[in-house]
Amino acid sequence: MLAKISIGNQSFEYARQNNVFYIDKTRFIREWWECADVVTLITRPRRFGKTLNLNMMECFFSTTFSQRGDLFEGLSIWNEQKYREMQGTWPVISLTFAGIKSTNFQDAKNGIVKVIADAYESHRYLKDGDFLNDKEKADYQAFKNHATDPNPNKDISTQLVTSALNMLSEYLERYHGKKVLIFLDEYDTPLQEAYVYGYWKELVEFIRELFNNTFKTNKYLYRALLTGITRVSKESIFSDLNNLEVVTTTSDKYCTSFGFTEDEVFHALDERGLSDEKENVKSWYDGFIFGNQSDIYNPWSITKYLDSKKYGTYWADTSSNALVSNLFKQGDSELKMQVEDLLAGKSLEIVLDEQIIFDQLESMPGAVFSLLMASGYLKPLSRQFLMDSGESKYQLKITNYETLLMFRRMISGWFPADLTSYGNFKKALLQGDLKYMNRFMNDVAKVMFSTFDAGNKPSEAAEPERFYHGFVLGLIVDLTGKYHVRSNRESGFGRYDVIMEPKDVSDDAIVMEFKVHDEYDEGSLEDTVANALRQIEERAYDTELLARDIPKERIRHYGFAFKGKQVLIGQSPR
Repeated sequence: MLAKISIGNQSFEYARQNNVFYIDKTRFIREWWECADVVTLITRPRRFGKTLNLNMMECFFSTTFSQRGDLFEGLSIWNEQKYREMQGTWPVISLTFAGIKSTNFQDAKNGIVKVIADAYESHRYLKDGDFLNDKEKADYQAFKNHATDPNPNKDISTQLVTSALNMLSEYLERYHGKKVLIFLDEYDTPLQEAYVYGYWKELVEFIRELFNNTFKTNKYLYRALLTGITRVSKESIFSDLNNLEVVTTTSDKYCTSFGFTEDEVFHALDERGLSDEKENVKSWYDGFIFGNQSDIYNPWSITKYLDSKKYGTYWADTSSNALVSNLFKQGDSELKMQVEDLLAGKSLEIVLDEQIIFDQLESMPGAVFSLLMASGYLKPLSRQFLMDSGESKYQLKITNYETLLMFRRMISGWFPADLTSYGNFKKALLQGDLKYMNRFMNDVAKVMFSTFDAGNKPSEAAEPERFYHGFVLGLIVDLTGKYHVRSNRESGFGRYDVIMEPKDVSDDAIVMEFKVHDEYDEGSLEDTVANALRQIEERAYDTELLARDIPKERIRHYGFAFKGKQVLIGQSPR
């Protein structure tokens, strides 16, 4: 019988007991065990099976699942006697930080305490009888009491919290006679929230101490496995962990353990009579590259497609992408030009460090691209190690059609739905109504100048340039069905030209030139407009349009003049 699709299922036990669609990833158990690394951090984009895989690991190793070999029958790991004998024989501490999305440090700390309390509660048999002394029982109970306290702002000792997993490891080792395995899922979720909401430093200091006690000085630990989306810089929280093996999306280790390979996807399509859709599915959802393995597909989108048999931005819709959107929106003109290239299907050569230094995201040129690559929005086509600097240069490109749509939607979100003037401006532009273009563009500029402000008080001369690139990206995205929009990007104070080539031969082509008013050489904004229009003619910006057989009489020229937040648009006579 064909396995049923279970959307969002993260329980290995449930999947195996209920004939749920599942692709065998138990080879990962063998790989991880035989690598024998003490502490392993694996980073993968969201919705790539990290939680399900960690749950699989818990079901395989934990004494809680002793005598549950039935869960693994028929899977690859069960082919070896050695592993059949190992199943259900290890004390395991299993935790997840996935739900810790707090707007302040105290709530984040309380959330971590709750996670630890749940770990203690899952081993509540330890406090029965005389196994623990009175002091240990009191500490044991403290976490549960705090987690269920109706007044969670009543603080708990930081020292007690940060040493709690070390203590629990000791109790488990003493009870079972074996050192423990620790599995921590989504370790970086609270850290990303801390960056967004401004309590990064406090949380980093807290988690650094927690991780040091749990993974470095914990003599009761046998092995640990952490997963997350990003590789937070070692200087932030892993500074004391010299026993850490980091496996990122560019590492060869475990390259097929997270996500679906093309063979796995195509087999699932064949099973469900969808063989004719392989090329479309590949265009929409293929493109992820992990280590030396290309053609990796996102499991969430594939299972949603198999269930609905309809295409959609399933993976892209599972996150607000607010952090990435703000970094691009408030970034400088160079960053926005790089987004233009990506939207045009080009690749970028970027020197970057895979370690994410969150508090430097806005100041380090490659940091935002490190985040995009780790998050799966961009794929590394190639990597070149630079001997002179020890850095790496990556060739990056938008991952697939689904992520392209995500970028387009993100940029459309820069122009609020209630900003009707932007929509009205576009209509007036396409209709060639200069009067209404001027009316609506001034309304747009008043709102959007502040929207694209990076917060570092750009000069009045630089503001139009910052606005210009966001504006052009909006045109590229919103008019993609009607026009090819290109920006030729001359340097200096917003002096750029924009060419809009129509896809329909009956529509006009458009050339736009943006200039900032020069108070020394130009008496009025009308003079600035005249200079912009003159520049279009003198520099023959029509050349490439004429070369594409667009008649001269079907090319409209517009000059945009900026003075502060005031805009004037003029048009050359035809």
